[in-house]
Amino acid sequence: MSTENIDPDTRIHPSAKIHKDAKIGPWCIIGPNVEIGAGSVLDSHVVIRSNTKIGENNHIYQFSSVGEEPADKKFEGEETWLEIGDNNVFREGVTLHRGTGVGGGITRIGSNNLMMAYAHVAHDCIVGSNVIFANNVGLCGHVEVDDWVFLGGYAGVNQFLSIGAHAYVGGMTHINSDVPAYMIVSGRPATVRSINTIGLERRGFDKETILDLREAFKVIYKRNYSLQEAIDQLKVMAESRDELEVLVRSLETSKKGITR
Repeated sequence: MSTENIDPDTRIHPSAKIHKDAKIGPWCIIGPNVEIGAGSVLDSHVVIRSNTKIGENNHIYQFSSVGEEPADKKFEGEETWLEIGDNNVFREGVTLHRGTGVGGGITRIGSNNLMMAYAHVAHDCIVGSNVIFANNVGLCGHVEVDDWVFLGGYAGVNQFLSIGAHAYVGGMTHINSDVPAYMIVSGRPATVRSINTIGLERRGFDKETILDLREAFKVIYKRNYSLQEAIDQLKVMAESRDELEVLVRSLETSKKGITR
């Protein structure tokens, strides 16, 4: 391990593996069984507690706590892990916890994500890629967040829930049931408003696809179908539109019921 890019006031456990191109600022603590990839940067006062794998080109800002023990009474010190992909930005005070033995043993975060100040990812969560968490977003344990999701400031998600791809959750929204792919959810209580049209346009979805997704929204929320009846209708529509399969899958895999 090269010390050229490591501040002398940082403390690193002998078992940690730090790429020679990673940069670590002053007063950081790197615990046992930690790996940090090339190009990653830790600003001052970052704690990487243990059993954490961090990929390339991640930037972790000051006072973040990464790979800490899960805040779960069932945790008894078993070996669990946190895995983080590439090109993520974790702003000031972000907290990311390892998994639990009963929950699968791992918390996993993908690539190209932005987590703003004081966001929290609890034990056993699975977060995809190209996700944005605004300030103070909180995930309880066992939450799954698919790719391209946006969570507004102070949004909170109950345990064991899922948020489908391209969904948008408004600020200060309390999520207590699954959010289907592509939907905008906001308010207290959380209510599905419409399709995330602006987000889809920014990601290059064509007009025809967006129109089909709007029609799918009406099938689920405006036509008084049961959920299974709506799914059956969407499966027919999905035969000619692959993007609708993502929506169908998020509906069929819901375990806690969808926001409706």
